[in-house]
Amino acid sequence: MEIRRIPVPEHLGVPAAREFEEAAGLLAAIERETWGDDDFALSAQELLAAARSTHLRRVAFGAWADGVLVGRSATVWDEDPGAESAEVHVVVDRAHRRRGIGRALLDAAERVALDVGKRALDSFSDHPIESLGAPGTGLRAPADTAGDAEIPADSVAAAFAAATGYALGQIERVSLLDTSGRAEELEAGLRPLEASAAAAGYRLVGWRDAAPDALVDAYAVAREHMSRDIPAGALQIDAERWDRARVRAWESELLGGGTTLLSCAVVDGSERVAGYTVLELPPGRPVAYQDDTIVLGPHRGHRLGLLLKLANLVALHGTAPERTRVHTWNADENAHMLRINLGLGFRPYGLSAVWERRV
Repeated sequence: MEIRRIPVPEHLGVPAAREFEEAAGLLAAIERETWGDDDFALSAQELLAAARSTHLRRVAFGAWADGVLVGRSATVWDEDPGAESAEVHVVVDRAHRRRGIGRALLDAAERVALDVGKRALDSFSDHPIESLGAPGTGLRAPADTAGDAEIPADSVAAAFAAATGYALGQIERVSLLDTSGRAEELEAGLRPLEASAAAAGYRLVGWRDAAPDALVDAYAVAREHMSRDIPAGALQIDAERWDRARVRAWESELLGGGTTLLSCAVVDGSERVAGYTVLELPPGRPVAYQDDTIVLGPHRGHRLGLLLKLANLVALHGTAPERTRVHTWNADENAHMLRINLGLGFRPYGLSAVWERRV
């Protein structure tokens, strides 16, 4: 077996892109194996756009056995010199597991993180609803931060984490909303909420892809709050720095990968963004991903979170009615947002575990 860095090509579909495209194919195959569908199977185009990010650095390694790619790892970190955490991702083809390949790939990814000064390393594992055991038989996140979700204690991910020094820091609930035939219902639910928000001094602003230029600075302030205000479980989460330039770079990255962005914000009388939500529409798959949703602290209590989600779901139906599957991820301890999602009709789809090793 040989482990070496996977180069980022200038273009796809050329000989220099072969290894990058092989890695994209392996990642997509792992997602299909895990979830039984293509909902989370990113394309090489999406991965290439992410690899070109100007704020998040990514370094990937591949493991080759007899010329065949059998595993991949990656390190992702924020370029901000004050950030102390990094993500390390590892996947290995089913036929080549339990041979030490995952450990070797993790070592390569961790080395990159440590060399750039990161001291909290986060990794992830996914657990579809069908794989979960009876309540009381699994692993929970630390008691002072967790809800009641459990991942299987006998899972391969749990064993690998224990063997490599990672502890369970947080569990996220993965949920799915089917919007088929619900357009009129969603619009009817939106109207009274919008009227109530207007009476309290808020107005709703929606856009596709790039944020309106007049709003982008206030939008950046709200996005910076997202990293500071979200439930962190037992994880170390770095506060992100957002400004106009980072918003535009983030938009360009996703748009460059073929993703469409649908966003809504509520704005107060001083033209400050009181809250926002984002839906990502990836290319080639009839799904949407619920990205950030946040209402800033001083503006809570007006049902603005529900307003934002409903408004964006109505916009989704108008923009891409064929996308009737909406996925969302919420921290298990985020009871308020989980209640909103349940009220909208989201159903459990699985769990995602976040594991952390502090150096």
